[in-house]
Amino acid sequence: MTRNLDDCHDRSLSYRDSGVDIELGQRFVDAIKPLAGDTYRPGVLQGIGGFGALFELPLDQYANPVLVSGTDGVGTKLKLAGMLSRHDTIGIDLVAMCVNDILASGAEPLYFMDYFATGKLEASVAEQVVHGIVEGCKIAGCALAGGETAEMPGMYQAGDYDLAGFAVGIVEKQQMINPEQVRPGDFIIGLESSGPHSNGYSLIRKVIDQTSADLAQTLDGLSIADQLMAPTRIYVKSILNLLERCEVTAIAHITGGGMIENIPRALPEGLCAQISRSAWQVPGIFKWIQQNGNIESDEMFRTFNCGIGMIVCIRPDDFPVAMDTLAESGERPIALGNVVASGNGSFQLVE
Repeated sequence: MTRNLDDCHDRSLSYRDSGVDIELGQRFVDAIKPLAGDTYRPGVLQGIGGFGALFELPLDQYANPVLVSGTDGVGTKLKLAGMLSRHDTIGIDLVAMCVNDILASGAEPLYFMDYFATGKLEASVAEQVVHGIVEGCKIAGCALAGGETAEMPGMYQAGDYDLAGFAVGIVEKQQMINPEQVRPGDFIIGLESSGPHSNGYSLIRKVIDQTSADLAQTLDGLSIADQLMAPTRIYVKSILNLLERCEVTAIAHITGGGMIENIPRALPEGLCAQISRSAWQVPGIFKWIQQNGNIESDEMFRTFNCGIGMIVCIRPDDFPVAMDTLAESGERPIALGNVVASGNGSFQLVE
């Protein structure tokens, strides 16, 4: 017996039947438009909702402008955010990871775009995430010019979502920071981190799982959970102020790979960053991670920022002004060491 194909279906399928709610997605976009509007700066030509973000470059302010772009995510810190049901600051992390990267070239962030993907859109969670993105953009002084929200059933477990971001900045070509500017004798200054930032969380979660750690316990006056979820610091205003007053020869964002891998990226061949281990006190949260995970010190410095989220290299004559400028910007700058000539590697941690 044969059957007509049309008889195989009781009713026609819709996109919502597959798990994608277009109407909910549009309501979410409408809800975040005014939030994004609060971040707009001169240059934004079109708000959220178009097919592309439009931004007019301030060419009258530059002789030879160079655009600098960066993209990143927040890694498995998202899993911890889900476990703790804390979604309000993860957007700050996302902005920070992108703008701090382009800052290493001396660029001022102009605008930011985000990508939010999930299996099923939970508007309340997504709105918390976007609130964080908006806050991060405000801190960085850049516009949230657009983004994408993707609902993809079957790609993610219930409650999971993923984030990625993209930042564009601008710098005068003659003022770009590049490794060829660094010379032996330059001073190295460290800027404090707010915690692990957005790196090493696969290892952190491994430690938590293996020890069944109580994240509500207090360490140095704050819960472990609060310290692990502290948003990544955004250094834009501090560094831009510094660039106006001093000759900065190198900037390194201390992300995955720690000092060991990130500082050498800012140095030319034949020069070495000689860092004094006694120059700063490693925050307690990193000691907690190390002790509970039985982690070797070298592995800690290769995985985490260990309390230093950004470093800058300064000419010796500019060192006093640099320290004062950073302090005026709200930083607690730390003299970490010097750049030295070396043929035996580009990073050295000394006692």
